[in-house]
Amino acid sequence: MPATRNPMDMTGRTVIVTGAGQGIGKAISELFLDLGANVAIVERNPDTLGTAASTMDRDRTLPILGNVAEEGFAETCVEQTVKRFGAVHGLVNNAGITRPAMFAKMTIQQWQAVIDVNLTACYLMMQAVGRHMIERAKEEMPQPVGTTGGIVNISSTAGKRGSIGQVNYSAAKAALFGVTMTGAREWARYGIRCNSVGFGTVVTPMTEVIRGDKFAAQTMARIPMGRYAQPEEVAPLICFLVSNAAVYITGENMTVSGGSHMQP
Repeated sequence: MPATRNPMDMTGRTVIVTGAGQGIGKAISELFLDLGANVAIVERNPDTLGTAASTMDRDRTLPILGNVAEEGFAETCVEQTVKRFGAVHGLVNNAGITRPAMFAKMTIQQWQAVIDVNLTACYLMMQAVGRHMIERAKEEMPQPVGTTGGIVNISSTAGKRGSIGQVNYSAAKAALFGVTMTGAREWARYGIRCNSVGFGTVVTPMTEVIRGDKFAAQTMARIPMGRYAQPEEVAPLICFLVSNAAVYITGENMTVSGGSHMQP
């Protein structure tokens, strides 16, 4: 019998994943490698980056150290990735930080730090990757239309319902919906797809507080499935949306939350 074709096969394609040193970003990168992709893993913590890279296939992994919020860094990421692997076919904007404070007490520094990393950095990375993909499409449009590349922005249920003590984070994650849909509308003619995925509570260092003793009961009460997600459980949808299995999906803002956020 012939082998079953995997519609998510990423052999010969290259993806940049930001915030890839741990948690969700690391799980996404590992699954892309399992699917045959080359992966540029971007991380600002050298220790975390080194540890993650040491567990991955060196021939198909490019570690890139730096801060995604710095002007010019996105272009450097694309240049290094193209130099190593020839082209960029996917981007996952996963890097994110939190600086919690109640609305009335939040400082402008706390506000700006989160906006810079969770929103502005996504814009900068999308712009640099988008320019590269557009140039490739102008030279020879990949067929069928929609296979030039896929971009996924990692949002959050906080962007859809708000989050006490995180007006900066909620604002940034909500704004990603507009960024995603604008990219989808402007770049569809070049075969570039843009989608976002918002997570509920995933077991990562960023969610330690809401999973701690003080907030665990109320956090769990919002989840119909009655448990938190593991990074490996949320990675498949991201890889699907970047892959050509999602060739006709663009401009969508999806949610993976165990039912904590539902919408028609």
